[in-house]
Amino acid sequence: MSLPNTPAQSQLGKTSAYVDQYDASFLFSIPRADKRLEMGLSEPLPFMGADLWTAFELSWLNLRGKPQVALAHITVPCESPNIVESKSVKLYLNSLNNTRFADAQTVQNTLRADLSEAVWRGSEAKGTVGVKIISPEFFDREPVHELDGLSLDRLDIECTHTQPAPELLGVATHESPVTEVLVSHLLKSNCLVTGQPDWASVQIRYSGNPIDQEGLLQYLVSFRNHNEFHEQCVERIFTDIWRQCLPTKLAVYARYTRRGGVDINPFRTSYPQPLPANTRHARQ
Repeated sequence: MSLPNTPAQSQLGKTSAYVDQYDASFLFSIPRADKRLEMGLSEPLPFMGADLWTAFELSWLNLRGKPQVALAHITVPCESPNIVESKSVKLYLNSLNNTRFADAQTVQNTLRADLSEAVWRGSEAKGTVGVKIISPEFFDREPVHELDGLSLDRLDIECTHTQPAPELLGVATHESPVTEVLVSHLLKSNCLVTGQPDWASVQIRYSGNPIDQEGLLQYLVSFRNHNEFHEQCVERIFTDIWRQCLPTKLAVYARYTRRGGVDINPFRTSYPQPLPANTRHARQ
């Protein structure tokens, strides 16, 4: 049995050949388990949810050789054992550029099959990734909307931590429980391999003792020099709030700016609810 892939083995930070004929082997799977173990997470996980992707640079040829373009919304369940490294997704999508397909439905079926195989690779359990192709005549139905909630960024705080500091999190135990939605646009982390910056807005929805908002904002800012993939950062944020603040309900949703024509937007929740709409915000 081959050993699991590691981030250092991916194409990140390396010169990559541009291949424009279909090649699903580009998709590079990385197990979720290692980082979850580092965070002290085990089954059953305290959350459910998905990673919502948008592919903005999707193109192929029809059977007459005419280029086609589209957007793709991709939904990767968080119970899948792997993530797919984002540069490998870009290389995979590029491999479609000069490949002929009968129609958009065939492209959608191909993406679903290939991505599903990649995220469940090496597992006896199998599942399906959701893929929705959006053709140009429907582009104007794709809205731009910021995350709803009370902005934490209004607070004038001192920031001294640049690595995740869960000790900054706290609650007012003497106050009545609340249900509220808090938002910040100040989340920044770095790629686990290249160290290049990743920018995001984050929404935290919870019920329980009121979370200290200044401490929460300082905590989110503390990711500024932290190296982790998007999915891992959101799971770390969820886990730290869950453990430090003990809410009765919690959902964390981050929308990261796109890289290489793809954005990744992880959503984790402690309770069953519909996935958020994959709606981009202005920075995406």
